[in-house]
Amino acid sequence: MSQENSLNDNQNFYQLTPDTVLDALEFAGFEPQAALLALNSYENRVYQFRDYAEKRYVVKFYRPNRWSDEQIIEEHLFTLQLAEQEIPVIPPIKVNQQTLLNFKGFRFAVYMCKGGRSPNLDDKNTLQWLGRFIGRIHLLGEAEAYAARPQLTLQDFGFDSLTFLLEGNFIPSYILEAFKSTSEEILTLCLQRFDETGKIQQLRLHGDCHPSNVLWTDNGPHFVDFDDSRTGPAVQDLWMLLTNNDNSQWNELLTGYEDFREFDDREMALVEPLRAMRMLHYSRWLASRWQDPSFQHNFPWFNSNRYWEDQVLSLKEQLALLQHRTNMF
Repeated sequence: MSQENSLNDNQNFYQLTPDTVLDALEFAGFEPQAALLALNSYENRVYQFRDYAEKRYVVKFYRPNRWSDEQIIEEHLFTLQLAEQEIPVIPPIKVNQQTLLNFKGFRFAVYMCKGGRSPNLDDKNTLQWLGRFIGRIHLLGEAEAYAARPQLTLQDFGFDSLTFLLEGNFIPSYILEAFKSTSEEILTLCLQRFDETGKIQQLRLHGDCHPSNVLWTDNGPHFVDFDDSRTGPAVQDLWMLLTNNDNSQWNELLTGYEDFREFDDREMALVEPLRAMRMLHYSRWLASRWQDPSFQHNFPWFNSNRYWEDQVLSLKEQLALLQHRTNMF
């Protein structure tokens, strides 16, 4: 796809109108009421709607040029497989046996809407419950491999993110060297940590399993938004749930996890490298989307001098964590 076509696709996506959303839903066989509620999603355009039977749904319109059709369908298939095993996820609805739908060039999927609240991560029973379900997700995740979806790698999330930021002229000149040297030192230590850990099993993951992507009800959790699903180490779906490296929280989470799948303790050494990679990747993500008007509206603080100063401080703190490696067990 040419750069011009890519820009045109994105411009059309920025201007996705409520009328187009309603027309797409009617095209797919739904009978939406006119009221749409925009949900808190930046990468895609996501809306909640009701039909005339008062059933609630969520429709997700995919950002152009991010995932291929094959990659989206692989993610859909994974969530459908999980649902078939009665693992609490919300898979896309099939319309004429298809989960990825298309209307006037806009790709979208429709889901049942299920509410919930944030999980209480200070409660040991909650942590064990979450651990059991993540263990079940990973048990199915390792049963087969993704063919189209990418792998979580230090090259992509780390080195490529740093290159993108340095070449994009985002970072103010007066702290450019500090950002560059700190990041390079972090990536060197991350590479060393991965080498020391050795070969780790790679499996299909949720990929972005932070507390906002777990909705809790009286019947337990359900996991939402597999949009960032990819192949990687199991610990990637565990560390983001915890607000700190408290041993007791980890122990409760892994107690539940190991009811269904054995956890390789060597992966604990990857937590701080994965955290560092996420920090760089997040800045890259914001920078790569900065031409999207919704990003400029929702992240007005990005690309300010204060933002980059704070990033340098955060990276230096992360560097200190990597330099003073501690054994959590």
